Amino acid sequence: MTTVNRKYLSVVASGILIMEVSEILIHCLFTILIYSSLHGVTALKLKTIYCTISESCECDFQPDIQGLEWDLYKNLYGQHIAQDIVSEAVVSFLQKESPDVPLVLSFHGASGTGKTLVSSMLGRRLFGAAMSSPYIHQFIPTLHFPLLDRVKEYRSVLKQWVEGNLTACARSIFIFDEMERMPPGVIDVIVPFLGPSHVVFQTNYRKAMYIFISTAGEKIINKLAMETRQAGKEREDIQLWDLESSLKQDVFNKNNSGFFQSRIISENLIAHFVPFLPLNRRHVERCAQRDLCQRGECQRRDVVEAVGNAMTYTPKDGQLFSSTGCKSVPAKVNLFL
Repeated sequence: MTTVNRKYLSVVASGILIMEVSEILIHCLFTILIYSSLHGVTALKLKTIYCTISESCECDFQPDIQGLEWDLYKNLYGQHIAQDIVSEAVVSFLQKESPDVPLVLSFHGASGTGKTLVSSMLGRRLFGAAMSSPYIHQFIPTLHFPLLDRVKEYRSVLKQWVEGNLTACARSIFIFDEMERMPPGVIDVIVPFLGPSHVVFQTNYRKAMYIFISTAGEKIINKLAMETRQAGKEREDIQLWDLESSLKQDVFNKNNSGFFQSRIISENLIAHFVPFLPLNRRHVERCAQRDLCQRGECQRRDVVEAVGNAMTYTPKDGQLFSSTGCKSVPAKVNLFL
């Protein structure tokens, strides 16, 4: 046998040995992880190591698609556009073992219409926890980015945070709430993570989800809903294409908001701008009924009617839509129960 052949066989043998050792280490780490599950921080650190070296780790990602669709259609009231778009987008995204790009959705509409509720549904049905999962990350501008003169610092911190958490779990979900209050220029630092090219440290960043929540665009949404009802049509007649283009333009041009002149919009990195329509009295009463049932008081129809009567509706002469959606319903239920 030649020296070259001996060296070649030695390299091959070494490679096989390394692969076997790696597999053993992975299984050892996995075993340790199971036995360490009762020790929160330690288990999370071990799992991060395991996820970094193993291609099979999905970070507690246990999608319940049927449960999500059930939640959307049973517990989200008056939002036929959001129900259809969110359900179809998530199902299509999860069917791809290696997506081309992350799933990026932007929720728009007045307070109390269900935007935060849907983001909670996603967390619960994809990770088995609403916002308590270590792989669901929520950002609130008034808490995390309160000062307009610290944009550069915020950009640096946000980039490190997103990159670090994606490295720990490719299936991470990032929720950016109150985008209308975020200092302009901060959010564009994550543009590289939203495109088709990011794979770092053996982590496929394209498996992540990004949800933006904002009241920006609510005037356009409410105006169309009002005009539709005044024309004698039902709000359910409104379709996504009636709103998406004008909504996108309005959000992009809104001064002093997080998406003002944002590359995320100009480079078409958002899959859907999802409008949440204003709610009418019937929807408000359904919210009250759900709240009562959660308290074991489903039979209290008197409280449901009292809540419906106590809400403020617009316009004053027509009283078509609730001014605050379902946001103040729990407080009203407390008052009349």
